[in-house]
Amino acid sequence: MLLSELNVGDKAEITAVRARNSVRRRMLDMGLVAGTRFKVLRVAPLGDPVEIFFKGMYLSLRKSEAAEIEVEKVGHVGDGAPLGRQEKRRRRFGGAG
Repeated sequence: MLLSELNVGDKAEITAVRARNSVRRRMLDMGLVAGTRFKVLRVAPLGDPVEIFFKGMYLSLRKSEAAEIEVEKVGHVGDGAPLGRQEKRRRRFGGAG
């Protein structure tokens, strides 16, 4: 499955980054490596961009970039999986963390 195929609220783990050259290097430098878990926060109406939350930071990716990241879905918000500290704070205070 590709990151670009996920919906808002889905949780997933990166299995591979298929991007090439400078785009690949930028993604890896930001921490998008195999094994990284994240949550999809927002998807624009036409699917571009996609905002994800991982390792305490928010990242927006173009649809073309998200289509080069292979993921394995691990859950959906509200499925009882534990939330990270920032997610708990956002939920408690109803806004930006």
